[in-house]
Formats: sequence, structure tokens, C-alpha cells
Amino acid sequence: MGLVTALAFFLRAFVVSRATLAAENLALRQQLSVLEHTVKRPRLRPRDRRFWVWLSRLWPAWRSVLRIVQPDTVTKWHRLGFKLYWRWKSTPKTPGRPPIDKGIRDLIRRMARDNPLWGAPHICSELHLLGYDVAQATVSKYMPQRHTPPSQTWRTFLNNHVQDIVAIDFFTVPTLTFRVLYGFLVLRHDQRMVVHFNATEHPTAQWVAQQIVEAFPFDEAPRFLLRDRDAIYGAHFQQRVRNMGIEAVVIAPQSPWQNPYAERMIGTLRRELLDHVIVRNQAHLCRLVVSFLDYYHTVRPHLSLKRNAPIPRPMHVPSEGQVVAIPCVSGLHHGYRRVA
Repeated sequence: MGLVTALAFFLRAFVVSRATLAAENLALRQQLSVLEHTVKRPRLRPRDRRFWVWLSRLWPAWRSVLRIVQPDTVTKWHRLGFKLYWRWKSTPKTPGRPPIDKGIRDLIRRMARDNPLWGAPHICSELHLLGYDVAQATVSKYMPQRHTPPSQTWRTFLNNHVQDIVAIDFFTVPTLTFRVLYGFLVLRHDQRMVVHFNATEHPTAQWVAQQIVEAFPFDEAPRFLLRDRDAIYGAHFQQRVRNMGIEAVVIAPQSPWQNPYAERMIGTLRRELLDHVIVRNQAHLCRLVVSFLDYYHTVRPHLSLKRNAPIPRPMHVPSEGQVVAIPCVSGLHHGYRRVA
């Protein structure tokens, strides 16, 4: 029975006779008796429950006419309504902790990715030193979940050892008189810097060993030396390298991809210098390569070095003046800078 219908019957009681009301009550009670025997559990709508809760507050004798449910059920509805009402009153408009800025969330995830060995306390301390007041529980919430023990990436592993690695390799250069020169370079892996270059027409193991000594004269020898299996690296060369405390790492046969930085450097020399000049002799080749290496180390940007040179160049802003070109390698390349 809806609330509107009940109010209509209540108002009707003032305008009809008592005999009519008694007959209606008898008919309604008989129908309720039939429902009680045929329907085990009637389905009540929320407004029906609200009606009985309202009636129980206004009419003390409401229990005497209740047949559909037990009186304790109505009392239970009332307590539930009381609980829901005060829960609604007590709920804040913005539940939970105050949200943190998206930039801080992204920074937490970035620190967790960049430093797989860091936990929430370390990241929380780092954020505190950067001026962010963030709880450790919040840091734990936004850190990526790890299902395996933390491990450094292969890039990190290689970066931890790259400063101790140098690579060496030969390349050939034809001359104006149809002779062949052998260029030899020593390349550091960490900054892609060519620390030594020389050329000869007749390379020997003794000559190559001397080049290693000249490349690292003052206890600057690296820990590892990456080379191929060329027969030029004979017993004399190997003994000299061991005496300098360097461990030779020999790549697999016919696998130049295992010495990628040296091969890439030789390819750069060919594409950006040697393919565009005619070498007269050994001295001419050394002058050309030294000039190119000066440009390579101080001017030419590298993608692997965050688009900067091995010897980092300062960044110039437009307010410092106009852009001027500076010829390099006899005008084959140019560098650019701003001047007032």
C-alpha cells in the first residue's frame, strides 16, 4: 500500500459511516488472510517500508494491524534508516585523503622506474629533499607494483662498466698514388671519444702495442680492451696489454657487430670525411683525421649523448645574439653559435 493510498483511506474515514468502515475492514482482513496463506514473502518497495516507519512514529497501536511483516522488521527498518541518514550527514564532500598533484605522481613513478633498487622510504626522502611533502604511504600507493625482486636493467648494467671499456680497430684508406694506409683508433665507450689515432703503411704487433702505450701514458689504462681476432694483435701486443693491467676481450670470429662503437666510428669517418677527400699520404691523412676529430669531439652532436658533443657544448638562448657559422674540417662541416 502506497503512502498516497493510505492517506486517501485515512481521510475517507471522516466522511463514511462506521458500518461501512467495519465492512471494508472485514473485506480487507479476509484478503490479507488469503495472502498470508498463499504468499510466503511479499515483496515490499522502499516507499512501503517508509510508510510503515512513518506510521509507527505516529500511531501507537500500529502493531495490532500489521500482518505483512513482523513488528521487529519495521523497527529494523527504522534503525537502518537512522544509520543511513547519519552516514549521509557525516560523509565529507571530498572523501579520502586530499589528492596530490599529477606532476608528483608522475615523478614518483619515474623515480621508481629509474631506480629499481629504491623503495618507498628512499623515494619519500628524495621527494622531501626536492621540497615535496608527501607521506610514505602515498608514495607506496603510486609506485608501480613489482611482481619480481628488483633488478637493474641491462642498460644500467652496461652503463656501470662503460667507463672501463675501450675499443680498438683498423681501417684502410686508399691514397692518391694507389697505396693503402692503415688507420688505427682507440675509442672510449663512455663519451665516444677517440683518445688516440695514427696511421701507417706497414702495421706490426710492435707498432700497435706502442699505440696503446701512447694512448694511455699516465696510469690511465682502462680495465677492458675490446678487439677483433686480427693476426696483427700478436704475442708482443698481448704481453704489452697484460703488463699495463688491461684485460683483452676478443669478439667472436666474423662478428663486427660485437664491437659496435668502433665500427660506428669508422663508418662516421668514412661517410663524413674520407668519402669526400683524396688522401695524398700518411701525414695528410693524420691531419685530416685530427681536424675531423676536433670537430667530432667539440661540435658534432650525438643522439646517445643527449644530442650534445662528447665535450659538452653550452646551450645558447636567442637573447645572446645572432647565429653565425664556423667552418670546420676545411669547410666540409660547420658549427654554429651565437655572437652579440
